[in-house]
Amino acid sequence: MKLQQLRYIWEVAHHELNVSATAQSLYTSQPGISKQIRLLEDELGVEIFSRSGKHLTRVTPAGEAILKTAGEILRKVESIKQVAQEFSNEKKGSLSIATTHTQARYALPQVIKSFIKKFPDVALHMHQGTPMQISELAADGTVDFAIATEALELFSDLIMMPCYTWNRCVIVPKGHPLAQVAKLSLEDVAAHPIVTYVFGFTGRSKLDEAFMEKGLVPKVVFTAADADVIKTYVRLGLGIGIVAHMAVDPELDSDLVALDASHLFLPSVTKIGFRRGTFLRGFMYDFIQMFAPHLKRELVEEAYQRHTKAELDELFEHIELPVY
Repeated sequence: MKLQQLRYIWEVAHHELNVSATAQSLYTSQPGISKQIRLLEDELGVEIFSRSGKHLTRVTPAGEAILKTAGEILRKVESIKQVAQEFSNEKKGSLSIATTHTQARYALPQVIKSFIKKFPDVALHMHQGTPMQISELAADGTVDFAIATEALELFSDLIMMPCYTWNRCVIVPKGHPLAQVAKLSLEDVAAHPIVTYVFGFTGRSKLDEAFMEKGLVPKVVFTAADADVIKTYVRLGLGIGIVAHMAVDPELDSDLVALDASHLFLPSVTKIGFRRGTFLRGFMYDFIQMFAPHLKRELVEEAYQRHTKAELDELFEHIELPVY
């Protein structure tokens, strides 16, 4: 059994069983990958992938178990490389982050600018996706950090740390009737067509819970993952928008009116998470603290030692989070 063979089966499984696409991503040949997979299966005495002719069709039950262990081995190998790099050149390496559009567009730009200035030899990679995709990328070791508001708690092998709280605002075109309301109620909001986030994005669950508790059914006519897209359709008159307050730029959105809705919805907490067992390099601790100043290295190391969500919650329960 060779490490290269484990890499091949892992990558094939994560390229939707497309050997050709895997070969391109690894800069090698398709026949070479197919041969090595067959050799590994022959050595193990089981099929990792089912086949129809020359095409792989699914992962077998044995393959599922093998891939899980292969992933753990490959992550350990990556940790060994990280340890070596930390001692050979502590300011050189790479950092991968998975996050949502809202975080990438509004919360991270200044952090990334400062980080790159301090660590010019660290290659920074950003992946955008749904909160579930983001969590999965961190859980399987594809990225170092996941930054999101939703879904992180679904993955028990992620260490999650709270970064800041935030709430929502209602955006309307100038001259809209709601712009004249002194203090919005949920009934006011529910009386209009709504444009907001796709369920599972950017604290959408808090929004739905608030309407449900009041027995209201909001008229959600359009959803999107991108706050800028939501604002575009509000400008077109499709409905009123509900977005994260951080997503409103006073200059770029001067044609819209942002109405405070923090009294209507419970605040949401954005968290940063990484997989248990990840070796954190020095610049990774720096990135975390740049994004969330209260998450100093000592606190992150303490979080690293906690084994359950309850223990993590206890660690952070008395920390006052910044409000974005």
